[in-house]
Amino acid sequence: MNGTAAIVGAGIGGLATAIGLRRIGWEVTVLERWPEINPEGTALGIRPDAQAALAQLGLREELLRRTVPYRQAVIRTPQGERIADLPLERIERKGGAPVLMLSRTSLMNMLVDALGDTAIKTGAKITDPEALRGRHDLVVGADGLRSTVREACFGATVRPRYAGIVAWRGVARFNPPSYGETWGAGQVFGITPQEPGATNWYAAVATPEGHRETLDELRARFAGWHDPITRLLAEADEEAVLRHEIYDLSPRLKSLIAGNVALVGDAAHAMTPSLGQGACQALLDAAALTMCLESAGDVGSALRAYDARRRRPAQRVVAMSRQMTRLAGHHREGPRNILMRLLPA
Repeated sequence: MNGTAAIVGAGIGGLATAIGLRRIGWEVTVLERWPEINPEGTALGIRPDAQAALAQLGLREELLRRTVPYRQAVIRTPQGERIADLPLERIERKGGAPVLMLSRTSLMNMLVDALGDTAIKTGAKITDPEALRGRHDLVVGADGLRSTVREACFGATVRPRYAGIVAWRGVARFNPPSYGETWGAGQVFGITPQEPGATNWYAAVATPEGHRETLDELRARFAGWHDPITRLLAEADEEAVLRHEIYDLSPRLKSLIAGNVALVGDAAHAMTPSLGQGACQALLDAAALTMCLESAGDVGSALRAYDARRRRPAQRVVAMSRQMTRLAGHHREGPRNILMRLLPA
């Protein structure tokens, strides 16, 4: 089965879905509201299942060329005491491959190159998603947390919910002695590989919604924390650091489909970044939607199969990620750290 599809949003989920549908013979148009595609962002961890999704899209070799493996990391206290290991070895053992790290910019460029810009229309502000439904066999809402498609086709009851934290992200050009996360009262600092020669750092800090801190205030929050955290923040450039308030969706969607409309990525299940799963889940959506459309006899049955395959697994990840956000930023360090020590390494 093939047909025409309008994909609203040219982020990771939208571009990956477009690549998948074109590979199975669909005529695809990607509608992006910004005047150009914005590939900004720091490191993403691509788990084995998401690697398989990219392989399904024909991008396995390109992914391997751009990435570095992430195999060992430790959770520490601000003084540097080990609490627990991050479960990277377990992920590799279960999935048959290590987590692979690359920048969001690199992944976005890889997807754009694979799709080709002829299928992408930028500056396309969609004010009436319902109108797309009559002109296309399929409409895919890949337009993020504040999805216009979701609100128009699924109602406004599901809304962004502030998670209580602000995420800061930056890149350093040196290799630290170790990777992992450091957990303090109401704040977390993480360090991961990003690409050859580049190190990703991030900070998640409990912050009232709408309150905007400066980079100097962030440095003060982490003063006295173990090396190389203070060095990373001291060398950070205010103009290059990214800062975002973190939201997920509440309540959960009862379905990812409505008629001939399907949601993917953050439009369907925006989540906090505590598990590093947002990009992976978007790629899994794209691969699953492609597979369901390829094997079904009509769009309706394909979308029902997609919803059955993806909604509950993705929503479980959303719930686990929010729980981890609460645990990592818990203001009572003692009970939290004891709990983490009890978890298997």
